[in-house]
Amino acid sequence: MRFLLDDEQREFARSLHALLTAADTSSAVRGWAAGDHGPGLALWRRLADAGVFALAVPEAYGGVGPLPVETAVAYLELGRHGVPGPVVESVAAGVLLAGVGGAVAEEWLPRIASGTAVVSLVLEGYGPYALDADVADAVFTVAGDELRLAPGPGAPRVSADPARRLFRPEAGGEAAAAGPGVRGAARAAGDWAAFATAAQALGCGEELLRATVAYGRQRTQFGAPIGSFQAVKHRLADTLLGLEFARPLLYGAAVELAEGSPGAGAAVAAAKVTAGEAGYAAARTALQLHGAVGYTQELDLAWWLRRARPLRDAWGTPAACRARVLGLP
Repeated sequence: MRFLLDDEQREFARSLHALLTAADTSSAVRGWAAGDHGPGLALWRRLADAGVFALAVPEAYGGVGPLPVETAVAYLELGRHGVPGPVVESVAAGVLLAGVGGAVAEEWLPRIASGTAVVSLVLEGYGPYALDADVADAVFTVAGDELRLAPGPGAPRVSADPARRLFRPEAGGEAAAAGPGVRGAARAAGDWAAFATAAQALGCGEELLRATVAYGRQRTQFGAPIGSFQAVKHRLADTLLGLEFARPLLYGAAVELAEGSPGAGAAVAAAKVTAGEAGYAAARTALQLHGAVGYTQELDLAWWLRRARPLRDAWGTPAACRARVLGLP
């Protein structure tokens, strides 16, 4: 399959990159980790105005979707710039509620698409934690055939990435919908969450590689930039190959999702494991070539380093994704 982005999609990527570059996203990330959500929520509203959260919401509910390819384009940029907040959970919730329909969709989908509501999500089979539940206007949970609105964010849990704040939502809460349709909608939402996370992981890896290449040109050893050393070149080339091999799998999964293919879930799992591992490999390369400076909180690189592994494991661990690709239970 030969696939190229069209002019509109490339312009969408450029506009998001320009928006996030001008927004000083690293300050929003640091504030989010410290519990100051103001800058992050301001950035959220700007992304909503750019149409990011409308991409998975059907037009009937005020969205423009579902548009998987554009979602991949957008979430690559969100990962590259390290945007904080439950951005993946919002796109997945849009798919979930659109599949469920009814009053809950009519109430929440227009708010998700417009960015006036921040939502988080817990799906059975993907772990018990909701990302940034403390700042979310709603936390949806799905268990079996029942969709519920959690009564509270619950207790926080420590994450390897301090800007990814995990909570175990309180049990109970209002039942929003029930029936076999909920289970099918949850499967679709899980696929979209894994897909968007794969795009984030790939974008994170690309930013780590960019920063490492730039550092390799600046730092000198034995009178020469370390980037000129053969061993460093080989390590950087291997990292680039890993990221580039993940890209066609990501866009291939987007095409499968757009076509509603029966193999879309396996394609998403292949993209997720490949992008997640490539992003994590980029983090290991970045840390090794930066040395001790990579650990310092003052360097923005540290925040991307801490994000790579959680993104690899969120919404489908490598083992779970490989099992799905192979058709294992």
